[in-house]
Amino acid sequence: MPEIKNYIATNEARFLDELFSLIRIPSISALPEHAADMTRCAERWRELLIEAGADRAEIMPSAGHPIVFAEKQIDKAAPTVLIYGHYDVMPVEPLELWPSPPFEPQVRDGRIWARGADDDKGQSFIQVKAFEYLVHHKLLRHNVKFIFEGEEEIGSPSLGAFLEAHKSLLQADIILVSDTSMLAADLPSLTTGLRGLAYWEIEVTGPNRDLHSGHFGGAVANPINVLCEMLSKIVGSDGRITIPGFYDDIEDVPAEEREMIAAIPFDEERYKQAIGVRSLRGEQGYSTIERNACRPSFDVCGIWGGYIGEGAKTVIPSKAFAKVSTRLVPHQKHEKISRLFADYIAAIAPDCVNVKTTPLHGGEGYVCPITLPAYKAAEAAFEKAFGRRPLPVRRGGSIPIIADFERVLGIKTILMGFGLESNAIHSPGENFPLDVFRKGIEAVVAFHCNL
Repeated sequence: MPEIKNYIATNEARFLDELFSLIRIPSISALPEHAADMTRCAERWRELLIEAGADRAEIMPSAGHPIVFAEKQIDKAAPTVLIYGHYDVMPVEPLELWPSPPFEPQVRDGRIWARGADDDKGQSFIQVKAFEYLVHHKLLRHNVKFIFEGEEEIGSPSLGAFLEAHKSLLQADIILVSDTSMLAADLPSLTTGLRGLAYWEIEVTGPNRDLHSGHFGGAVANPINVLCEMLSKIVGSDGRITIPGFYDDIEDVPAEEREMIAAIPFDEERYKQAIGVRSLRGEQGYSTIERNACRPSFDVCGIWGGYIGEGAKTVIPSKAFAKVSTRLVPHQKHEKISRLFADYIAAIAPDCVNVKTTPLHGGEGYVCPITLPAYKAAEAAFEKAFGRRPLPVRRGGSIPIIADFERVLGIKTILMGFGLESNAIHSPGENFPLDVFRKGIEAVVAFHCNL
């Protein structure tokens, strides 16, 4: 596509200035002190969508952070593509591990370095610049709508109700999302499945105040010790989750799909080296790729309590806390899993402490049939931009709203993502390669043309 390559090259400085104007806004949805930044970021997206060629773009209220909606209507009788993205980002701590300030984007070594460079400002920006090119060259033959939310990183708590309230406004024939990843820059892939999620906070209370560990140690249960004991029981030595009923609704991956997964090029040694571990661990009987994409998992995401300041303080803390999550596979309902988990924690808690389990958020998994015409359009688009046919791959992450799109709007989603493992999303040093950024725009343009 020489014309689009030239368009990108000619406009790249402007593209980066516009993207950086978004990235510089610290739109961290998890932190209340950034509420004003959320509105600023939504407003900036509204401006950019109008400049890209949308007929209209507006900021709409939700129960939480605002939602940006835009559309371009070509013909009422033509099909409609609904493009989804999110403008919120993860917190940036620990700051000392960033090679450069997270909200001061820089280009180094052919990569954009900043929080949101990939997830999801960079990937959403790919969609908007592809749209701009199509409008500018009068190549668009169908209608396009955009919906950008500000709460994806906290589980999209307000978007479900927004979908219910605006079904007619959001009606479309297919949804297109760039918020997933590829196997490698030279090994493109299309995401055909996502895991669901359930997330809780656990609070363990022992004595009514912090106690002197010399006066009370050995006689009073330490809430941190008890919490660790309980958490250690949730995954067995075989890697299976021990919560009763947890696996009841799981549908095993078909043999033919397991054969496709086995054929995916995967260098386990390189994988271990990239994340700095000597060995891997997971559910017995499954490969690494199956474990982190097709099977459920359980993780402690954070744990705290007692004294963690400088020096020593010998106490038995009154309380201990943990944040924990499970990744779920299709057919596992997060509400059911949430109840099963809370019941299990209550059952294994000793009577020397009180335990409170609070669900924080959750969502369902998703599977995209590779026979969909829109999937075929995306497949051909990847091949045109990246030079090889993409592999269909399930991914281990969760985008809970994708299942809601299907449930509420009755529309399937094409997950056309361009992220890489090396992009370090959610971590210090998030980045996005410029060559993938350019090819992503080419691929999305080709998708619309193919469709």
